[in-house]
Amino acid sequence: MGRPGGAMKQRSWLSGAVGLGVGFVLGGMTLALVAGDMVRRSMGMSAAALAGDSESIAVGMAPGGLQRKAMKSFGSANSYDDEGGSRGGGGEAAPPMPAAAPVAEMAAPPEPEMEDALGDAVADKDGAAAAPTRAWFPETFLFEPLVVTDANGQATVPVRVPDRLTQWRVLALAHSRSGAQAGAVTSFAGTLPTYVDPVLPPFLRAGDTVRLPVQVVNTTDKAVEAALKVDVKGAQVEAGSRTVRVPARGSVVELVTVKAGGAGPVTVRASLGDTDAVVRDFDVWATGQPVVQTRGGSLAAPRTLSLTGPADAQAGSERVRLQVYPGALGVVRAELAAVERRPVDVAGDAYALLLAGQAPELLKALGETADPAALKALSLVATQRVLRAARAPSVDVATRLAEGALAHPDNPVLARLGERLVAQVAQAQRPDGTCQGGEGWTLQRLLVATADCARTVRAAQGTPEGKQRAAAFTVRASGVVERYLPQVKDGYTAAVLLAEGAAEGSVADTLRTRVREALKSGTDGTAWLPVEPDTVRADGQVPSEAEATAMAVLALQGDAKAPLPDLGAWLLAHYTPGLGWGDGQANRVGLRAALALFKAPLPAQVRVTVARDGQVITEGTYDTKALREVLALEAAAPGSAGTHAWTVRAEPAVPGLGFSLALSAAVPWKGEAKGGLQLAVTGPKEARVGQLANVRIQVGAPSSLPLRFQQDLPAGVQVDPASLDALVSSGQVTGWDVQDGALSLSLAPREQGAPVQVEFRVLPTLAGTLQAGAARLGVPGRPDITASLPPSTWAVR
Repeated sequence: MGRPGGAMKQRSWLSGAVGLGVGFVLGGMTLALVAGDMVRRSMGMSAAALAGDSESIAVGMAPGGLQRKAMKSFGSANSYDDEGGSRGGGGEAAPPMPAAAPVAEMAAPPEPEMEDALGDAVADKDGAAAAPTRAWFPETFLFEPLVVTDANGQATVPVRVPDRLTQWRVLALAHSRSGAQAGAVTSFAGTLPTYVDPVLPPFLRAGDTVRLPVQVVNTTDKAVEAALKVDVKGAQVEAGSRTVRVPARGSVVELVTVKAGGAGPVTVRASLGDTDAVVRDFDVWATGQPVVQTRGGSLAAPRTLSLTGPADAQAGSERVRLQVYPGALGVVRAELAAVERRPVDVAGDAYALLLAGQAPELLKALGETADPAALKALSLVATQRVLRAARAPSVDVATRLAEGALAHPDNPVLARLGERLVAQVAQAQRPDGTCQGGEGWTLQRLLVATADCARTVRAAQGTPEGKQRAAAFTVRASGVVERYLPQVKDGYTAAVLLAEGAAEGSVADTLRTRVREALKSGTDGTAWLPVEPDTVRADGQVPSEAEATAMAVLALQGDAKAPLPDLGAWLLAHYTPGLGWGDGQANRVGLRAALALFKAPLPAQVRVTVARDGQVITEGTYDTKALREVLALEAAAPGSAGTHAWTVRAEPAVPGLGFSLALSAAVPWKGEAKGGLQLAVTGPKEARVGQLANVRIQVGAPSSLPLRFQQDLPAGVQVDPASLDALVSSGQVTGWDVQDGALSLSLAPREQGAPVQVEFRVLPTLAGTLQAGAARLGVPGRPDITASLPPSTWAVR
């Protein structure tokens, strides 16, 4: 997008205007540029965009490429990530994916078609030239951590400035190769002689009728009279065209009525004659109760799934979302980026050391090149932690640390440590072949611990003595498994014995059968290994289903009867970048399983399509870089009521990628009360913009139950923190939170008695007829005890 009103200018400022020409050769420079005007953040908008004489700040970095906008929410105000097709309640949102430290970060300029978002609204009816359109509004758009200067201590980086009319602040920090440091701050303003600035909410709810303020500003010394026009796509607008007169050095505010119909995106274009135009957007959320169905699988082949949409879905609320989960390369990269930041424990440190040692070979096999400096830094940190834990290790600790130490044969300290730990584990084997054990241990735990020891001893076979030691240990351990085979009842223990190489021949065949019989299959086509009660790992901790499923993948390698693709799809779908599959033990096993399943490098590009009954609903093409992360396709899916065949296809097919397909919709709320809960909410009788109003909640519940109340607030309504803090101070509320337009209150368990009344204040910022979402009351962890109220309507003047 070009700048409104003329060509872009450039200036070199790092040495003169900002004062970074400091008399010595600068070795590097860090530069950040942010918007100085962060006003109206509560309304989810900005003043506008930088136009007029926009300047390309010289900083050695080309503008970023185009990116498609991501939806702010999926389906409606709530996160529809529940399992299955249940209504209401809402599952917990997945942990956010932590971002790696950026090398260069710039928000992408808008796509070319943004200026034509409203079709014929871009040009007036008489064919006159349209006002230049501003549509790109990032608040922070540049962070350049390393700019190398020339011999004079100067550097130039061209930067496209966003379309925001604001004061920009530029911070530059510099240092020389000798360590000397300097810095400077400068600022510049972006403005227009006259401009238009619509004040938009972050969202509306279906059925809202609001009066949106549109500010017109005149910075000149003469009064201005011009045509103001507001066009809206995705909603209805009343009296959107008028003539305004703005005094010199003044501003006026015009109110435009907008009616939101069904859920979906809304684009607003406001223009002031031929001098300025701005395009902004927001979402209209459905007011109904969320319904979601999910299915998953692998992209190894086209997958056709059956999904049934509700017949009473609200208009505009039906959406489909496809999430693609990273394969082996994505997992390895994500683990390398996150492993050092995880909580410190023996298993996690051992896993970090193991990953650092094996990463070069793993990345090479998957078509990637390792970063030696990053791996060296990770190895140093993990080595320091492991050496502390290895001063006087128990046999259990030795089994965790040995493999990681042995993964660094070029490090003499770690290599000797690995051999010492393996020798300690080998010596711990009893005459009967078991390893570890103690008072209170079950047979199940003893068998798992023996298998862990066998894996550890086999890790050091680089010498004839090591091979002989490993063979002897494995034979005795296999005898233990054979003797106690009838007592191996659960799938997890059978999987561990197989995965760690503690069983052979007919014993292994019997164990594979038990693992297969213990597997569970979901309606989405995936499979996993559940964990039976009283089942523990060698360290006494209960394994997660993710760890158990990874063990099943390793145990069933080469088994033609095993549903390995379905197990792999479940495993990838339960991987969270930044968190992995759990603790260090689970991540070690999960990574082994992912690499065993998905060994092939990713193709250069993959085209993914989602079709309903043979008609493509959404599609996208991803390159290798994008496929290393969790990514998503999302689209409106009207007409999804009833049962339809949904097909997910990747071209070419990629076994190393898993997917999750979710169909969401919103249906009308119905008041309900279960488990003895009672709920009543009284909104303000008369609400006015800018004036505090009271909201009263009455709750009745059985004694000794902790309660959670949630109210979806109308658009533009903010809570008064002071009133909520007062409730906490008085003991009526134990905590509160506001996210995505919803207020949550935690109520302490109450003694048996009369209903409890809680009152707080809110501040409306929009005038109109606004829909408050549903109110819900429940007991955490008890879906059978709940109460809900349908949405209500607020009138705000």
